[in-house]
Amino acid sequence: MQSTKFQRQSSFRRGGVIPTAICLSKATISVGVLSMSVHAAEVGALYQLACLMLGGVLTVLSIRMISVASIETKKWSFEDVCEELFHPVMAIVTGFMNACVCLGSAAGYLIVCGQVFVVVFPTDDATRNLFVVSVGIFVCCPMALARHVGFTRHLAAMTVGALILLVIVVAWYMGEHRIDESVTTESFLLGPGEATFVAYMNSINNMIFAYNNQFNVPQLTRELTHEPSRDGMTKVAILSTSVTFLLYALVFLLSVLAFGVAENQKDSLILDLMPVREDRIHVRISLMAVMFSVLTCFQLHIYPIQQFLAYLVRKARGCSSDDEKAEDVVYFGRSLTRWYDIFCALGSVCLVVLIAVVITSLRAMLDFIGAFGAAYISFMVPPMWIIALRRKDEQNFSWFNKEILWSVSFLALGLFLFVFGTYSAILPILGL
Repeated sequence: MQSTKFQRQSSFRRGGVIPTAICLSKATISVGVLSMSVHAAEVGALYQLACLMLGGVLTVLSIRMISVASIETKKWSFEDVCEELFHPVMAIVTGFMNACVCLGSAAGYLIVCGQVFVVVFPTDDATRNLFVVSVGIFVCCPMALARHVGFTRHLAAMTVGALILLVIVVAWYMGEHRIDESVTTESFLLGPGEATFVAYMNSINNMIFAYNNQFNVPQLTRELTHEPSRDGMTKVAILSTSVTFLLYALVFLLSVLAFGVAENQKDSLILDLMPVREDRIHVRISLMAVMFSVLTCFQLHIYPIQQFLAYLVRKARGCSSDDEKAEDVVYFGRSLTRWYDIFCALGSVCLVVLIAVVITSLRAMLDFIGAFGAAYISFMVPPMWIIALRRKDEQNFSWFNKEILWSVSFLALGLFLFVFGTYSAILPILGL
């Protein structure tokens, strides 16, 4: 009886399948949910749903590949796995790309916080920037010092609820204001007919960014309570991807119906709800919930940046991942982390705050990040790891093996998304 009670109480323990899946989904469901409807309004609901479904399947497969590589090499970061299978130069390049993705994502969170602050408390740019800097110093810096990704599992569960509140508010808006006049059956399903190749490609870029949570997979694989296993991480991947798909689909379907197609959609849902925030208290509450949501998953994106910077420090000091000559620092009475981890975490937050203050356009940033960095990390690195692992067994290795053929196909898809996605994301930024 006591054993059963203990199991019930510990069902949400750090390292369990459900809390790990929630942490992984929270790393995904954040800024992307706010801009998903903008792309759906351009290319149509059917195309966007197809992209989301395909992206979900590819994400599950990608997460499984990463967990297999991490378990077989017994390395728990992108940098260490790349060094084990390839070369330190490859580790640095991959770590840099991973850090760029996470920097952009974290900066997008602070941009959203700035947008919410301006919408709820109308003010000028200087005050907005001061608010963003204050949030970075007093909220993000302490959260960035957490040593385990699973630390945020309870906050992650609360923030999923906050985003469900956003879905309810959008549904309320549509019920009160009816379906937007610009929406017809054809424009809703297929788009207004004005979308170009760049628009369709950027919708794919947004989908890649929307599901991009692979940067936390090695660490979360290590934090599984039981012995790290590919089956355990596959369950985590399926659960987190399913939650992500449902929330994204609900948000963009309701948003397109409520706010219209094409140019009727603004840069994010926050700006779409701006006209009704003064006389509707629940709208302001939902916007504040969005701010809480994006801030609580900040640490999930700072952790990979911290890992990359710590890797560079380790190499400079001549240490390996198995022999770190570092001393713990006592923080609030307990040993929290190594001195260079603290330096890397705080330095990462400062860089993110700087980016968020300088850049205010959310959509352009997400399109570029999704194409440039996320495609490389999500769809190019994992199949390269699998091929490198299997090539160690030279006697049994064959390029015509099913697993190798699938990995090569996966790599080719990732290369296409990386090249053409980056090209299509750059064109709007350059005004072409």
